[in-house]
Formats: sequence, structure tokens, C-alpha cells
Amino acid sequence: MILLAGLLATLSTTAQQTFQKATNPASAGFSAARLQRIDSFFEAAVAKGLTPNAVTFIARKGQIVHHKAFGFSNLEKKKPARTDDIFRIASQTKLVTTVAMLMLYEEGHLFLDDPISKFLPEFKDVQVLTPEGGTRPPKTQPTIRHLLSHSAGIPYQHPTVKEPNVYLSDLNGLTMEALIKQVAKRPLTHDPGEQFTYGYNTDVAGRIVEVISGKSLKDFFHERIFAPLGMNDTYFYLPPAKAGRLVELYAKGTLEAPLTVHTSEANRTYPVAGKQTLYLGGAGLVSTVSDYAKICQLVLNGGSFNNVRLLSRKTVDLMGRNQIGNSFVWDRNDKFGLGLQIITEDTRYGDQASPGSLTWGGAYCSEYTIDPKEGVVMLVFTNVSPYAWYGEFVRKFRILAYGAME
Repeated sequence: MILLAGLLATLSTTAQQTFQKATNPASAGFSAARLQRIDSFFEAAVAKGLTPNAVTFIARKGQIVHHKAFGFSNLEKKKPARTDDIFRIASQTKLVTTVAMLMLYEEGHLFLDDPISKFLPEFKDVQVLTPEGGTRPPKTQPTIRHLLSHSAGIPYQHPTVKEPNVYLSDLNGLTMEALIKQVAKRPLTHDPGEQFTYGYNTDVAGRIVEVISGKSLKDFFHERIFAPLGMNDTYFYLPPAKAGRLVELYAKGTLEAPLTVHTSEANRTYPVAGKQTLYLGGAGLVSTVSDYAKICQLVLNGGSFNNVRLLSRKTVDLMGRNQIGNSFVWDRNDKFGLGLQIITEDTRYGDQASPGSLTWGGAYCSEYTIDPKEGVVMLVFTNVSPYAWYGEFVRKFRILAYGAME
């Protein structure tokens, strides 16, 4: 496993503080002819009905070499996709919440090994589910570190709850406080720290940010992260003037199935409709590909972007250290740090990405890769869920992007 400390130490001293378009791809170490393969790939995918659209972003040391839009933001209206289209980014929200939590950590408000119950008393008497269906006290209390590494035992779909209980959106006035109190009543599915269990962990962390800061997560993000970084198109809920830039949400459950408009009104319309009270720290944001690239570049730069430092280099180093021990992220053979996946030498998911690269995606099909060794950030967004072609969409983009490097 390559740790990020040395890589980020070098990059942070020379990193670009704003993005600039490369004079030509070769000046940033990319082949223009090979980048054209990305265009051909997505043009063909749109023509075959495999994806409604795609927006790409590739930058090396702050030099943008590929930033294009393909297909249609609305298939029915034949509305051409644009590079400033706004997408639901779902679990890519987790990186932003992690940055917020680590800002509070650096300011002395918490230790990573503080128990959750120090800030959220509803977790004081949390139990662990036993194989027999009963409960017992946990061997150790779940901590903030467990939340940020998804090792607390807090899943999305809980085995004791029969009806679907995964919230990616809401139109009816649910709040973070109410949702987290609901989550706290459910027993943990294992002792904290035992394994990687993806779920509401970062949403709980987002609620802790609210409790410590005394601000809603919406206001904390805007005041402390989005405004300083110039992320002017990233929101929980879009202002009316930007609502028309939200892409339509589609579904494609099998490769043979046609792309159809998603059947969930909440998932389709929550960024622009409803009571707009749920600030999900694990899944709630919408953004453009170029806006989100700024927080990726902040990580690559060792904690700063746009001449603003949000985190220290040493804290960003900590984000890239394995926090899940001998466990792995699903079947990917990769590790998880604080808020993001760490690609290993033996990865089954990261393809050519350098060991130590960082990645994560969202349920509506969007994904980023941060490669400190190469000084590269790469992102690709669409909005389809469920999506039988998800893995090919994001991984083949990454393969083509690395294949264009000289």
C-alpha cells in the first residue's frame, strides 16, 4: 500500500490553485488522439441507448485536458447535454461531509475516536444485533472514525426493517435530526471496527457537524466550503434560477432495457421540489462536474484550492490511510480511509490508477478519481439509477483516460 504523505507533500508545494485549460493536451502529458477515444466511446454509448448523457473532466496539475458533454440532458425533449449541467451526486456528498468534519477536528472540537454519543445522546445505549436476532451491548462504542470509514455497523437497509428504509431524497419534510434518531434506534449489525458496512454513517457524521457548529449542514457547507472554493453550482436544493440545468433522471435495470424516466418523483424532483428540509450528509448534494472537481483538486493539493486552505496537508494524509484494517471495500480488494476509497496494488476496481489513488461514486452514477502520483483528477457524471451499465460507464472512462496519458 502506498501512503499519500510523500506524494501530497510534493504536490501541495507546486499545485495549481485554480484550473486552467491546457494549451494543448501534450503540454499536460496527454495524447490528443487518444483522448478522442473518450469522445468516440460516449458518442457510441449515447447512440446505442446505453446512457442518456455523460459529462467528463480530466485535469493534470490543474491543467484541464478534457471537459466535454455528450448526449442529452433530457432525452424526451432532445435537449443537448452541456458541461454546466447539474447532476444528483448522491454519495459523492460524503467527501464534502468528511472535509467538514475534519475542519472541526483541526479546530479542536473533537477527537476522531470520540464516541458518537458524546454529540448525539440518542446513541448512548446503542446495541449490536446478535446472530440469533437478539441484541447485546457493543464491545466498543461507535466513534467518529468508525463513521467516516463505514465501520460502525450502520447499514442503509437494516435487516430488522422489512420495508425499504434507504433515504436518498425526501419531499415531505423529513429532517436530519428526525432521520438520525430513527437510525439510532436500530441495533448495529456488528461491533464497531470489525468490518466495512456501507450505510448512513456519513449522514450521522453530518448531523454531528450540525450539532458542533450550531449551523445546518446546508449553511456550513456554503459558508465554510463552497463559497471559499468557488463551488457556485453545488447545493442541497437548487435556487429557481438554476433549476432548469438539472438533468433528467433515468433508469436502466438491465442492459437490454431501454432508458426510461425514473419512476420515483422524489428522486427525480427533490432538488427543485418538496419541503427541502433534509440535508443528507451522505447523499443529498447536486453539482456540476467542474464544481466538484474543485474539492477533488483540494485533496490532491493537500488541503487547499483557490488560494484557500481548508485542511492541513497532514490531515489530508490521514484521509488516505487505511482505516478498515484487514477488511475490504466489497469485492474491490481496496481499502477505505476517511471518506473515500483507497485503490491498492491488488485492486479489482481501479484499473490503471496508481496505488494510493482515491475514488468514490454516487448511486445515480457519478464518480471521481484522484491520483496523487500522476497529479490527476478525473470525473465523469450521468444520472441513471438503477443502472446495469454503471460499472462499464465509470471504469471504461477511467481506462480510456489513463490510456491517453503519455
